[in-house]
Amino acid sequence: MSSQPTQITRIGPLSQPVSLGVEPATFSSMVEAEIDSHLAKYPVARSAILPLMFIVQRERGYLDPAGVLYLANRLKVRVTDIWEVATFYSMIHTSPIGKYHIQVCRTLSCKIRGAGQVTEYCSNKLGIKVGETTADGRFTLSEVECLGSCGTAPMLQINFDYHENLTPEKIDQVLNALP
Repeated sequence: MSSQPTQITRIGPLSQPVSLGVEPATFSSMVEAEIDSHLAKYPVARSAILPLMFIVQRERGYLDPAGVLYLANRLKVRVTDIWEVATFYSMIHTSPIGKYHIQVCRTLSCKIRGAGQVTEYCSNKLGIKVGETTADGRFTLSEVECLGSCGTAPMLQINFDYHENLTPEKIDQVLNALP
């Protein structure tokens, strides 16, 4: 056994040879100030990826390649670092979605209590399949992993609002109440 101390090698930022074929997104000074305020909260800029993704998504409608390139440059990380986080979370959208994003939980409790029927009902009512958006751009239907409301299954989330203990009648009430 050697008594030599272990030496830690610091790895610097990797190059970013990926070309997205677009210029980085630009934002108003007000949005840049909001981004700056988030970055000030984190000692390591990379830790701000998620809140900054929400800002870019809010401003651009979804996290598009120009927004990804902006974030990679701003945070001094690789484009793939941004995509890895973006594709992990169901609330980050990497393609356009409808005004109302209907996310049906399909995990065990919801599945046992009728998530499949909820998805089928929404699909039939809206005339779209999972992963599609209505022609008028109002609704996008998705199935997602656990939304953490197992005791009130089956449930779905529309944008950031939960709707639980669903029945076809309750789904109609929720959808009909949307402006």
